[in-house]
Amino acid sequence: MRKEFSLSNDKVMINFTAKYCNTPVKLLESVGFRRVFNAYLKKIKKKKSNIYKYLIENTHTETEDLDILIIHLFKLLSVLNANEIVDLNTKYSSLINNKSTFIDFVEDFYSFWRKLERYTVIHNNKINEGIEKTSFVEANNGFSMLILDLYRKIEENVVGYKPKVYRQLPAGGNAGLIVNTINWPMPLGYEQLKNIPFIDAIILDLPYISYPKKNTRDGIFDECFENPLKNCTITPDHWFCYPAKVGTLLAFIYVHRDFMAHAITLCNLFEMAKEKEYRDIKPDIVFVFGAKDPALDVKTVFYDDKENDIMLGYINYGDEIDYFGYVKKMALTLHNLIMIKRGSLPIHGAMVHIIMNNGNSANVVIMGDSGAGKSESLEAFRSLSEDYISDMTIVFDDMGYLTLKEDSKPLAFGTEIGAFVRLDDLDAGYAFKEIDRSIFMNPDKINARLVMPVASYKDIIKGYPIDLFLYANNYEEVKNGMEEISFFTNTKDAIDVCKRGARMAKGTTTELGLVTSYFANPFGPVQKQELVNVLIDKYFEDLFKTGVKVGQIRTSLGVKGQEKDGPKKAAKKLFELIIK
Repeated sequence: MRKEFSLSNDKVMINFTAKYCNTPVKLLESVGFRRVFNAYLKKIKKKKSNIYKYLIENTHTETEDLDILIIHLFKLLSVLNANEIVDLNTKYSSLINNKSTFIDFVEDFYSFWRKLERYTVIHNNKINEGIEKTSFVEANNGFSMLILDLYRKIEENVVGYKPKVYRQLPAGGNAGLIVNTINWPMPLGYEQLKNIPFIDAIILDLPYISYPKKNTRDGIFDECFENPLKNCTITPDHWFCYPAKVGTLLAFIYVHRDFMAHAITLCNLFEMAKEKEYRDIKPDIVFVFGAKDPALDVKTVFYDDKENDIMLGYINYGDEIDYFGYVKKMALTLHNLIMIKRGSLPIHGAMVHIIMNNGNSANVVIMGDSGAGKSESLEAFRSLSEDYISDMTIVFDDMGYLTLKEDSKPLAFGTEIGAFVRLDDLDAGYAFKEIDRSIFMNPDKINARLVMPVASYKDIIKGYPIDLFLYANNYEEVKNGMEEISFFTNTKDAIDVCKRGARMAKGTTTELGLVTSYFANPFGPVQKQELVNVLIDKYFEDLFKTGVKVGQIRTSLGVKGQEKDGPKKAAKKLFELIIK
C-alpha cells in the first residue's frame, strides 16, 4: 500500500508509514479525514437527512465547499469554545448557536466513522514520514486517543462543560498490520502476485466485530485444469498476503483489501508463519481470494499445478463470496487435496485428547459435516465435566487427517489453531465468556459466528493415536431404548454410515433438510472420490485391526427442541464411557 489513505467498500486503510497524524491539526488537514467526511456528506445527502438540511441551511454554501468550511470549524473548536468562535467569525454563529443539533451532527459523523472497518498499516522495511515497527503498538493507541480526544474536545467546546461519563471506545484502527515485502521463488504463471506485501504481525482491538455481506456458503469447490490467474486482474497495492501454516503445510493466502476482515480473522484460525519459514521458500498452497476477472458468475475453483508442485485455490471478487467460510474451507480443501496425494485420510470433524482426574485418558475423534454437532458436543463435554477432567487438549475443531503407523493405532493430526463456531447452538453466555479473544461475524443474524483460538500449534501437529472414532449423527432422536453412543461391529457398516455422510442441515450452508455428502467431507474427498475410496477401506480396516472403537454419537442437534440438550446428553454418555 503506497497511498497514505484509502477508503473502499466501507473499509478504511491508514498507512502509518506514509503519514502518521499525532496532532489534531495534522488529523483535520489530512487527506483521510477529508475523504471520510465527504463520504459521510454523500451518505446523509442521499438520505436527505435533517442533519444535511441543517448544515446546508446554516452554512449557506454549496456541498462542494461544505467540507472545507466544517473542517475549518472543527479546527477552531479544537482550541476555542463556541462563544469565542462566534466573536471571532460570525459566519459560524447560526451553525453552532443551535447546540443541540450541532452535537447531533458531531455524534452522527463520529458514529459513521466508527461503523467503518478501520485498518492501520506500517511497512516494516520502509520509513518515510511514518513510524518504526517498535512503536507501532503505541502509535495505534495514540492514534485512537487522538481521535477520541478531538471528538470530546469539540463537543466540550460547544456545550461548555465536560462529560460526566467517559466511554473508552476504540476509535482508531480495529486492527493494525505490520507488513513486509517478501520474495519467494515464484514460477511462471504467478507473476501477478509479485510485490504483494506479506503480513508480518497483527494487532487486534478486541472484541473485533465484522459484518460480511453473506452468512452462509454455497456449493463445493470445483477443479479446473488451467491456471485461473491467467485471466484475472490483480493490483498489488490492493492486496495483502497472510502466510499460514495449515497443519504442516505452508500456505500463502492472498486477500483483496475489500475483504480485509477475513484476512485479519485468519490469525485466530491458522498459525501465522514466521518470516524465516517463508522467505525465499516455495509454498505448498497458494490461495487467491477476491481477484477480478471477466467471469460473470462466482468462481470457486482449485488447480493442481503439478509442474510446480503447488495446489492453487482461486475465488473471484463479488458480494456473494463475502463470508469467512469461503476462505477457511478453500484453504482446508487445498490442504486435504495435498494430503490425499500423500496417502493421508482427511477427516471433517473434531478431536480431543482427554485426561481424567482418575488417570484414565482417551483420544476421541468425532466426524461429521457442517452443523452435525461435533464441536458443540465437545464443548458441552467440557462444561459438564470440568470437575472430573484433569486436562483437555483440542487437536482439531473442524478438519484433521489420519496417517498410518506400523504396529500402532492410526495417528491423528490437526490443521487449525482456532475454531469457527456457530453461536446459535451454544449456550447464551458462551460468547460473553470468550469475548476478550474472539472475532465475531454478523452477531445479529442467523448463523452468527465467532472465531477464537482453541489449540496450540505444537499440539495440532504432534500426532495422537486414536482410541474412539465416532460419527456425529445429528438427525436421529434418541428414544425407544436407543443409545446416544453405539458401536459398529464390522468395517462395512462403519464405512457405509461414514461414506453416506448424512446430517440435518443447520443453516451453515444453503442446504435444507436431511442431506448427504460423501464421507461428510466436501473439502477434498468429494473431489477425489476414487482415491479416497481406497484410503477409506485401508484406514477403517486398520482402525478395527488395532482395537479402535468405531461408532456413532447421536447429538440430536438437528432435532427440533434438542439443539441444546442433545449435545449435552451425548457429552454425558461420552463422559461415562471414558470414565469406564
